[in-house]
Order: sequence, then C-alpha cells, then structure tokens
Amino acid sequence: MKIVIMEANTLGDDVDLSIYESIGEIVSYPESNPLENAKRIEDADIIVVNKIPMNEETLKYAKNLKLICITATGTNIVDFPYVNERGITVTNVKGYSTMSVVQHTFALLFYVYEKLSYYDQFVKSGAYAKSDVFTNFDMKFHELMGKTWGIIGLGEIGRKVADVAKLFGCRVIYYSTSGKNSNADYDRVELDELLQTSDIISIHAPLNDKTKNLIDEAEFKKMKKDAVLLNLGRGPIVNEAALANALLKDEIGGAGLDVLTVEPMTENNPLLQVQDSNKLIITPHIAWATVEARKRCAQEVFENMKAFVNGEERNVVRE
Repeated sequence: MKIVIMEANTLGDDVDLSIYESIGEIVSYPESNPLENAKRIEDADIIVVNKIPMNEETLKYAKNLKLICITATGTNIVDFPYVNERGITVTNVKGYSTMSVVQHTFALLFYVYEKLSYYDQFVKSGAYAKSDVFTNFDMKFHELMGKTWGIIGLGEIGRKVADVAKLFGCRVIYYSTSGKNSNADYDRVELDELLQTSDIISIHAPLNDKTKNLIDEAEFKKMKKDAVLLNLGRGPIVNEAALANALLKDEIGGAGLDVLTVEPMTENNPLLQVQDSNKLIITPHIAWATVEARKRCAQEVFENMKAFVNGEERNVVRE
C-alpha cells in the first residue's frame, strides 16, 4: 500500500504519523498545493486528507486509490456520487475532539464574561501596583449561577457543554436546528425564545441550509443587551457583519468565536473593526486542537486504515 498524507500540517508537527508505516509506504506533504494535488496521488492506494476537495478534478489520475481517510468528522469535501461510482471507500473520525471543544467553549466564555483582558492589563500596566485598595471593580462581571444558557445544536459536544453549564448552576435550554433532536434532560425551545431568554448562547451545530446565517441582524436585536454569543460550530452560521454591528452598538454584551466564514480570516473581515477584547475574542479554529485530540485523530485514522486492510468496515461514510 502507498499512503499519501496530503496536509500533514493540519495535524501538527508534534504528532507522530510513523504509525502508518505498518500499513504501507508513506509519502507526506506538509500542505495542499492545488496545482500539484492530483499528480501527488496518482499512484496512491490510500490518501489522508483534511480540506482538499475529493472530486474528479483531484482524483482523476488516482487509478489505484482505494481509501480516503479524512482527518475530521465533516465530509462535505467529498463528491460522494463520484467516489461511490469508482468504489473508493471514505472514512472519517468522530468524537476525538469533544472534550477539547467543550473546554475551549468555557475558555472563550470566561475571557469575555469575567473581563479578563481588562484585569490582566490593569495588573501588567502597573496600575494595580499604584492602587490604594487590594481589588478593582471597574469592569463588572457576574456569576453563572442562576443564568440561562441556550445551546444551538445539542449533539455530542452540545450535550457535554450543557452538562458543564448545569454544574455551574445554569438553567440549560436548547434549540434543535434539525427539529428532530429531543433530550429529556433539558428544555427544548424555539429559536426566538432561546434568543430572548438566554444570558449565554453557544453554537455547536453543523453548517447546512437550515443553519447558514441562522444568527443575523434580526436575531441580535432579540438578544439580551448583556448576552454573550459563542460560536464553536461553523463560521457561516453567524453573519459576521451583523455581529460586528451588534458589538459596536452594544446590542449584545460580547462574543467568543473559534470559527469564521472564511478561514484563514480575510483582511477585510468586518469583525476586525471590533478591537475591544472585553467584547470579542477570536481564536483561529483551535478548539479541537489540543495535543491529546490531535493524537487521537491520528490514531483514529490509523484504526480506520487497519480495519480497511483487514476487510473490516470502520467509520465508513457513503453520503
């Protein structure tokens, strides 16, 4: 078997991919090159990929290709009618980053909710050393106890976030973007009610026709003035221009984002207008990327390869 790793950098240089050598010969490229991707895999049996489109344009020369291993849960990069017609198996990885994303959800929240940027700078600027009192009340912040936490998308990650929020004493409500998710542990509500009553709103939903621009100008106007919005789902679920406007006009209290509509961020992204870190924190799609999660991801890909070679079906996706 010849294994071509097409975007090794997406797993990090601290993750050992040599475990794949027990399956076959490895050829590894650090990142995608659209002009060369098709040629790079022309004699590959297995490819490991993250963001590169898996369609005829990319795969047309790959006559030996038997298995596509995606180093993510989402499979929107795959042209399934094409790969299915060619009999190419596609696998993904699931659950490897759940606790990392949950952890990052609360990291984003507390940075904004407790005004940590302000208080960090208050100390480091020397202002605290000159203070007459032992504390500072300039930026007000609140307990989570008794607050309402609204979750958009109560899948595996959303449920874990709900469980942690409950431990902090929050009342948890959720909105099912598919309309099919029912969970007896938490109150399911319509989107308007969630927007109007939640103190914290976190998004953990997939991107699809129902969720694109789900949170737009009208939705921000329904939120509480001090509400904090967290997006750990997909960037296009939130209209970024509308969010920037809501923050600049103090229509909501703050936001924490780990995903954007275009990644890497474009230089003209409207959110760059919001320079106040007490209102907005953006991280570069790292919620999933703890060392442990990335190692689990690489291991899961290995297990998928091994199962395939042994004639077993593991994490196979057909559409």
